[in-house]
Amino acid sequence: MNAKDAVALRIQILCAERNITVNELANRCGVTPSTIYSMLNQKSKNPGVVSIQKICDGLEISMRTFFDHPAFETLEQIIK
Repeated sequence: MNAKDAVALRIQILCAERNITVNELANRCGVTPSTIYSMLNQKSKNPGVVSIQKICDGLEISMRTFFDHPAFETLEQIIK
């Protein structure tokens, strides 16, 4: 799994755990729904750390909590 896919998976999991939609997440984070949707699909190849921080702020979690998921433990190596 690459980092972009891991970020998308984590956003989906967090939304499901809280039973919220992408639009509700966007409202909580102060970003447009298209920003979140672009992180969930192939439109955004590199989700920015500021956007991830806004998501964390909106969900009232730390970035450490966001990245504390098995998907981030086995990321594909970029530089070979």
